[in-house]
Amino acid sequence: MGCDVRILQLEGAKDPDEYVIKYGSGKFQKAVGEAISLIEYKTKLIKKDLNLENANDKIKFLNEIANLLSKMDNKIEMEIYVDKIAKEYQISKEAIYAQINKLNYATKQGGKLLEKKMPITHIQEKKGEEISKEQLRTENTVIFLLVQYQAYPELKDVISPGDFKLEENKIILQKLYEEFEKGNSNIKNVLELFQEEKVINHLTEILMTDFGITEKEKSIKEIKIFYQREKKLEQKNVILRKLENDKLDIEERKQLEKQLNEIIIELAKKRI
Repeated sequence: MGCDVRILQLEGAKDPDEYVIKYGSGKFQKAVGEAISLIEYKTKLIKKDLNLENANDKIKFLNEIANLLSKMDNKIEMEIYVDKIAKEYQISKEAIYAQINKLNYATKQGGKLLEKKMPITHIQEKKGEEISKEQLRTENTVIFLLVQYQAYPELKDVISPGDFKLEENKIILQKLYEEFEKGNSNIKNVLELFQEEKVINHLTEILMTDFGITEKEKSIKEIKIFYQREKKLEQKNVILRKLENDKLDIEERKQLEKQLNEIIIELAKKRI
């Protein structure tokens, strides 16, 4: 209904009447001025029976808080509370937003998408290009890192939409890059950026997947290595195709063979 609900907390009396009689109207007015918001009050209730020094209790607290905040319609108000709770309880804002997003995606899709099995072994593109399980998971991980960890600065110079093989991922990556270029660093309602149902469904599945990311920097490093290796392998294949040409002169062939050897050695030594 749009009401600004506050919670008045009184101690030492059974009701406001008794409180005023015992402590006076001035102290009562002070208590009214210090009344807390409904979100803050519910947060206190959630924390009441939990020990935040205990890892399991802290995880439970985070899940409950995310569930509470995910029901807020006012995004500005949500952002203020996320910032306040993150600072007060020493929880990263990214972790809170990640959990809120997961809850929102599950709700929007009515749980039906979670029942689908994502064909991750091989996906056949229209052009006849096969996508390996490793390639697809890496592409999906890149998108997950961009949305949940805002990893655009670390990935923008390493991966371009042209590096992706799945068409849906190309569309998603292109749009995400455009949004980050506009300065939209926190893409919380990412699904609203797309209209095609197959793209929305695929993105939802990505965001509901547990990629086992424990360290953002480690995951980004692994992705960089993967794409550096892929690019070297592509260079190797290009050179091999060129060497099949019988019309190459001796000097050109030597240069290509030299480049090929350098790539093979670099891959063999696992520099990338």
